[in-house]
Amino acid sequence: MARDRIGLAEVLAAAEDAAPVDSLDVVARNLRDRFAARYVSFLFVDIVGRRMLRVHDTAGVPPEERAERIPLAESGVYDEVLRSQRLVLAGDRGRGQRVLAPVTNRGDTIGVLELFLTEVTADALAQIEEAAHALAYIIVTDRRFTDLYHWGNRSTTVSLAAEIQRQLLPAAAACEAPQFTLAGALVPAATIAGDTYDYSLDTHTLHLSITDAMGHDTSASLMATLLVNASRGARRAGEDLAEQARRTHQALLDHGNRTFATGQLLRIALDGSGAQLVNAGHPWPLRVRDGAVCELRLAVDMPFGVRIQGPYRVQDLDLRPGDRLLLHTDGMQEREAEGVDLPALLRKTAAEHPREVVRTLVGAVTDAYDGKPPRDDATVLCLDWHGPESGALRANASPRP
Repeated sequence: MARDRIGLAEVLAAAEDAAPVDSLDVVARNLRDRFAARYVSFLFVDIVGRRMLRVHDTAGVPPEERAERIPLAESGVYDEVLRSQRLVLAGDRGRGQRVLAPVTNRGDTIGVLELFLTEVTADALAQIEEAAHALAYIIVTDRRFTDLYHWGNRSTTVSLAAEIQRQLLPAAAACEAPQFTLAGALVPAATIAGDTYDYSLDTHTLHLSITDAMGHDTSASLMATLLVNASRGARRAGEDLAEQARRTHQALLDHGNRTFATGQLLRIALDGSGAQLVNAGHPWPLRVRDGAVCELRLAVDMPFGVRIQGPYRVQDLDLRPGDRLLLHTDGMQEREAEGVDLPALLRKTAAEHPREVVRTLVGAVTDAYDGKPPRDDATVLCLDWHGPESGALRANASPRP
């Protein structure tokens, strides 16, 4: 056991020393050698969370299978691994015992590690699970230096507008901390419509935002770039919520061309002392409390970029431990998605992790278009507020941060 643990530490060090594109090879080679695995492969979850893509395999799987696209709804065991965030033993395919482990970092599901073993022991399974957690950290580090991982979570062609839009999103679609768990998702329209979401965590505060820029294609993505970076710039300068809203608004005014965008900006104190929200013409949030879903009918100011708008109102948000908060853009409820019942879906997924909630919601919107590309972006950001006294994650969350 001690020798194997040292071996794992050594391979992690070797992965760190390797080129970013080679670190997966280093980990896979070590796992094959230590456990006599027939092969080791890694499957990415795509950016929408509806497909998996096998982009890396080091043990002789035919080339035509290495870019295999697997719909999660039809994958069975892969979906089970991602939902449960637990190692799963699957059936023997003639190559040995199939072992699958989630590769997840702070609640953000990156993919699944898959091995076929000739012999399965409890100690081997524990070490494979540990290796999968370590692999998540390796990928998070290495994806700063290579496009391999960006390619890995794309299962469709990406337009210029979509490329701009995706670079505005947080690097991780989910985040877990003792005080909260959150997840976001965005389904781009056939002609990109400028939706974004953002979050950041500092010593004392959780910051959230969701925006919907007017227009389509690259014009909407460029306007979204102004919105996100103006908001981030004010946030990173330590400005309060009112000033963050003012700078976001002013960025669109300075740009001209009668552009505007709806949005919501939130700040939540991690010590539980309060939560505030600015609503710039955006759909009201939904809150789940004690099983009941309600719309938070807060005051609504004009969208960012509308010249007659004065200072934005900073409103207190009633947020208690155990609450679930959902922010969304109008693409979740308009056109073909008009019939999507968000409150009913929130009640149905009340026991699920936020990443499963957003996957269910964007899946419902996608399904409403019956296989056609959506005509408007649909974006959701789901927050579970545990409160300052919560030292444990939800029971169905990832077992390690």
